[in-house]
Amino acid sequence: MTKKKSVTKKSTKSSADKKSQSLKDLKEIIKVEQDKYVRLFAEFENYKRRTSKERLELYKTAGKEVLTSLVPILEDFKRALSQENADSDNEGVKLIYNKFNETLKSQGLIEVEVNIGDFFDPDIHEAISQIPATENDQKGKIIDIIQGGYKLGDNIINFPKVVVAQ
Repeated sequence: MTKKKSVTKKSTKSSADKKSQSLKDLKEIIKVEQDKYVRLFAEFENYKRRTSKERLELYKTAGKEVLTSLVPILEDFKRALSQENADSDNEGVKLIYNKFNETLKSQGLIEVEVNIGDFFDPDIHEAISQIPATENDQKGKIIDIIQGGYKLGDNIINFPKVVVAQ
């Protein structure tokens, strides 16, 4: 009978070791799974933030194609108004131009401000041609504006076409 008691004590001790080891393994598994959960949650939060930002950007530029196609018409109106005609039709054209221009402004279209004498910036302007400068202080400056530029929000959709002194 004494022999049986010692065998029982060894089996109890080894079973306690096994339980302790399995408890450690379970704790390690839980720790790994919690880490995965935290990372997945952070990734999902970043995804939500990124998609909401993209959605806002999409709403800002949703009509970009339509507005881009209307810019040449606006430029044609400007050219028609710049002609030296004192017809009675000219007043009607002015009214239509003003209404059209205000409608485009309400949709977010902004004219890029360009003045003769400004320094040429390739990020903002498009150089159509370069001519020799008559004076040294004219070098690198805009001498003529061929066509105005427009931007929608922060993005330039139509660069101003300019002539630059060289």
